[in-house]
Amino acid sequence: MRWTTQAVDVDDGALPGLGRSDLVRRVQTPEFDGITFHEVLCKSALNKTPEASRLPFEYTVNTFRGCSHACRYCFARPTHEYLGLDAGHDFDAQLVVKTNVAAVLRRELARKSWKRQHVALGTNTDPYQRAEGRYRLMPGVIGALAESGTPFSILTKGTLLRRDLSLLTLASRQVDVRLSVSLAIGDLELQQQIEPGTPSPKARLDLIRAITDAGMSCHVMVAPVIPYLTDSRRHLEGLFAGLAAAGASGVTVIPMHLRGSTRGWFLSWLGSEHPALLPRYRRLYGRGAYVGREYTRWLEARVDPLVEQFGLGSGRKAPRTAALPAPVRERETIGPPTLF
Repeated sequence: MRWTTQAVDVDDGALPGLGRSDLVRRVQTPEFDGITFHEVLCKSALNKTPEASRLPFEYTVNTFRGCSHACRYCFARPTHEYLGLDAGHDFDAQLVVKTNVAAVLRRELARKSWKRQHVALGTNTDPYQRAEGRYRLMPGVIGALAESGTPFSILTKGTLLRRDLSLLTLASRQVDVRLSVSLAIGDLELQQQIEPGTPSPKARLDLIRAITDAGMSCHVMVAPVIPYLTDSRRHLEGLFAGLAAAGASGVTVIPMHLRGSTRGWFLSWLGSEHPALLPRYRRLYGRGAYVGREYTRWLEARVDPLVEQFGLGSGRKAPRTAALPAPVRERETIGPPTLF
């Protein structure tokens, strides 16, 4: 990979969470102003999810750690603390790139012990965030999974997935491929405030349409629904109408949860932009990470008629409102960086 007008720095202890003795190359470029890429060689690609996580899949692959989408509510933010980085600005701007992830994954999938369990991508950070346009990690990952006969799913906010639609269509002829787009904010101004690094709502609707035009099903994660900001009937009705028109097969709706350091990061923004909502959030969340059952029931009562109205109850079998388990800490090791 060639960066234009880049700055490269190498040291032996840039990210303590990856091991003090590991070499980490740091790359900065004007194309990604304010972002530092830590290029590493991973020694493992498949992450086994603990049984306690209650996830509907056993394995994940994450091509990046950290995410330039910079979603203020992102539940994966605390995982950056495992690297000795903070869950706020560092999560948005200090990105770990596993440059050899496809080769390592291919080797792991070739083991006799591999039983072709379902592998999920996009469960921690987005595999189609902007940097994927430069690093092009996903084509190799998709090829490795399909050629090994391993079913997989992708969840993304990134419209870069359109680049790989032909690969995904081909892969779907070999294995079960499930695509989901995350879109929970239909208001452009609010989306730019809360998810400043993500493609616009219209761009993601166009992505859904492109997926369905390619003959594949596209589920939509309406997640998270942000109390008092995106849970009005008007907002949800407009959003669901757009999803139906784009050809979405179904939706899963998840109210926002605020675990660990994500809570402070989001509430800091809320206090700055919508200070009048802070007392309501304290009542709604208390000292915990989840909304109370009363709000969940209220949201279900609001969502269910809209799901029925717009025909979004089909597709993947999943509850229309759900809660995600805690993010999984990757059990992986990292080696020295690749060189040009």
